[in-house]
Amino acid sequence: MNKLLDMGTGATIGIVVGIVVVLVLLMLLLVCIARYKKCPSDKVMVIYGKISKNKDGTGRSAKCIHGGAALVVPFFQSYTFLDLTPLSISVDLKNALSKQNIRIDVPSVFTVGISTDPAIMQNAAERLLGLQLKQISELAKDVIFGQLRLVIATMDIEEINTDRDKFLEAISRNVEGELKKLGLKLINVNMTDISDESGYIAALGKEAAAKAINDAKISVAEENKKGSIGEAKAQMEQRISVAEAESRAIEGENKAKADIAQSKATLRQREAEAMKLAVTAENVQAAKAKEESYAAEQAAEIARASREKATQEADVIVASEIEKRKIEIEADAEAENIRRRAKGEADAIYARMEAEARGLLQTLTKQAEGMEKLVKAAGTADEAVRLMIADKLEELVATQVEAIKNIKIDKVTVWDGGQNAEGKTATANFLSGMLKSLPPLDDLYGMAGLKMPKLIAPENAEGAKTKPAEEPKQSKKNKHTDV
Repeated sequence: MNKLLDMGTGATIGIVVGIVVVLVLLMLLLVCIARYKKCPSDKVMVIYGKISKNKDGTGRSAKCIHGGAALVVPFFQSYTFLDLTPLSISVDLKNALSKQNIRIDVPSVFTVGISTDPAIMQNAAERLLGLQLKQISELAKDVIFGQLRLVIATMDIEEINTDRDKFLEAISRNVEGELKKLGLKLINVNMTDISDESGYIAALGKEAAAKAINDAKISVAEENKKGSIGEAKAQMEQRISVAEAESRAIEGENKAKADIAQSKATLRQREAEAMKLAVTAENVQAAKAKEESYAAEQAAEIARASREKATQEADVIVASEIEKRKIEIEADAEAENIRRRAKGEADAIYARMEAEARGLLQTLTKQAEGMEKLVKAAGTADEAVRLMIADKLEELVATQVEAIKNIKIDKVTVWDGGQNAEGKTATANFLSGMLKSLPPLDDLYGMAGLKMPKLIAPENAEGAKTKPAEEPKQSKKNKHTDV
């Protein structure tokens, strides 16, 4: 009962511990789910705090993620977002000094935004985190002003005014290089109009306009010349084409008439051949009809003979098949009876063995219950074993007595030759050996966990059994003893 209580207590503790572990794991899972943050596509998520080092071993102050998700470790990390919304910055640059020392005005519009390149995102996290879009716009505007003045100072006005692609490429290269340091990216540059106070650019425009007008007049004259030549050439080609068309039309008419005559001749020839083939086909079909008639009559005679043969064979085969089927049905019935008898015998054997097993199980169960009660009554298992042996001691002794009770000794004659080297006579040795040949009663008691009564086997002061007194020494003379 105590063991059952201990087992029940242990099971209860195990269940409680298991429930606590499951709750702790569930809480950790909920915390992980709550701290698993997803980054939208129009933002950059910046995780700061305890950040692992880069693969090359260098440290970093933040971890930037775009278009993904990451686990923000509680108590050690936090996160925020950088907006990727493009910023339109209007830069109205005035009196910028060019390479020719002519001051010009360059109004322009720059479109910038936070870059998604990993290295540049790191710069944005370090320098722009926490700033509003307006503050970021002002910071980028200062950088653009400086770089725009620097680019204009390295170029001539002609290059700026005529080669706009080169101008925009230089601006993009310088401005974007500086914006990357802040974590920004140049998206677009749009120049509206470039002007100067001296009118140099306007003069260049007038010169270009006059040149364009003259080039246009020359182009018009050239095009008129090409038009007159083209018109004359077109009329010539028209007359040649009309003559060639009329010639091809007459040739086509003649060829058509020849084809019609040839077609009529071919038609008459094919009609004659068709008539010939029709007559031949009629004769062939008549011959085939007679041949098929003869073949049909022959097939009918063969079918009649086959039918008569089949009738005769059916009378014999059907009877044999019926007999064969009857034998097979009887064999199947016999096999089914044998199978059923075998199944019945097997079920009976199984039932008998199952009953014997239940009886044996019941017997062993009762013996186990009796043994358990005996152990409880005796106190210990050893005491229970001693009680069982003591209970069977009478049967054991009776069995030993039964083994020797039929031995009849009417008379034993011993010729004693005196004492031997140990001081015993031959008669003493004979009796001692005969007694030793029987199971010692003291050993039997010892096997049963009992002790001989002190009356039969007294003990000395040290607790050892005393040996029987030795027989008095006999004289070395020969004695005749009858037993």
